[in-house]
Amino acid sequence: MADNDGFRPDWAQKDFYAVLGVTKDAAAADIKKAYRRLARDNHPDSNPGDTAKHEKFKAVAEAYDVVGDPDKRTKYDEMRRLHGSGGFGFGGGGAGGGAGGGSFNLDDLLGDRARGGGFGDMFGDMFGGGGAGGGRRTQARRATKGPDVETTATISFTDALDGVTISLRLSSDAPCPTCSGTGGKPGTKPHICPECEGAGYVVSGVGGAFSINETCPGCGGRQLVYDATCPTCHGSGRGTSARTIQARIPAGVKDGQRIRLRGKGGSGDQGGPAGDLYVTVKVTPHRIFTRNGDNLTIDVPVSFDEAALGAEVKIPTLGGAPVTLRLPAGTPNGRTFRVRGRGATKADGTRGDLLATVQVHVPAVLDTAAREAVEAYREATASKPLRAGLFEEA
Repeated sequence: MADNDGFRPDWAQKDFYAVLGVTKDAAAADIKKAYRRLARDNHPDSNPGDTAKHEKFKAVAEAYDVVGDPDKRTKYDEMRRLHGSGGFGFGGGGAGGGAGGGSFNLDDLLGDRARGGGFGDMFGDMFGGGGAGGGRRTQARRATKGPDVETTATISFTDALDGVTISLRLSSDAPCPTCSGTGGKPGTKPHICPECEGAGYVVSGVGGAFSINETCPGCGGRQLVYDATCPTCHGSGRGTSARTIQARIPAGVKDGQRIRLRGKGGSGDQGGPAGDLYVTVKVTPHRIFTRNGDNLTIDVPVSFDEAALGAEVKIPTLGGAPVTLRLPAGTPNGRTFRVRGRGATKADGTRGDLLATVQVHVPAVLDTAAREAVEAYREATASKPLRAGLFEEA
């Protein structure tokens, strides 16, 4: 029988590896393979009336329940080692009886391993406890990571290049503030969930020798139910948390880029770590500059005479002093000049370039003096038509 902590002394004397036909150092995949084969061969549905195979099936299931789980397997191996070396025995008095008939305290024997919870806490999650179900295990809920949170932030073109710290107002899933996540009305007493008998899950068959564990619908995995549910969360144990955080957007971020901020998401459960925050950055366009990778681009309007005769043209830079472009005579429309180091910040801290593209400006209206000058130019170049031979070759 099991003691008050759910520990069954006879399990320390069973060799579950031998039951499954594997060695003590067998890989998890080999243990699973052996279990599936034995469970299939000895399943009661396939062997009606065969009591021996029915008992074998139970033994195989019992063995795999322990050594098929990495955490339980580690505890089982240690318990076997202590038992085999005489560290403790199981006489007629159960956990209190020693080899010589005297009594001893297992918590004292295990020292710090048993502090704060006793021997049953050490192995209680591995061996079946009592209760109407007889075979259900009551396990402490594991700490779980909080949910990830996603949001969108809009920043200016300049802030995207230089980096900026912004404030974000977030709403995320969190334990209910009224019941602290228990799901019960404050002041009411908890009881073991009758549906899962305190296991936090229920077992569902999927056919053959296999079954799966599902979160108990009665308690939501919390193992306990209350006389009255929380009026705020209606028994779910969850609520919404609103908070403001400061987030650093790195220099050089691009429009549509997704940034991950570790530990800035929803709160964890049962002491688990917080989730992550994912920020999708939207960058507002600039009136003059555009971006091409790590480079900035700008269109520079120039007059016909500047392009034809050459000129020095002063152009702006983003966040810096203006620079001067020296246009050679005969600069064509659409030619691009490169100003090094005046672009966006790269990941390594250096900067891209500024690409300035010449756009020859054609005036929509000419005054009398300008028109006379253009007509004089037309007459001077009449002997060299621009499209000479173009149509003949076509």
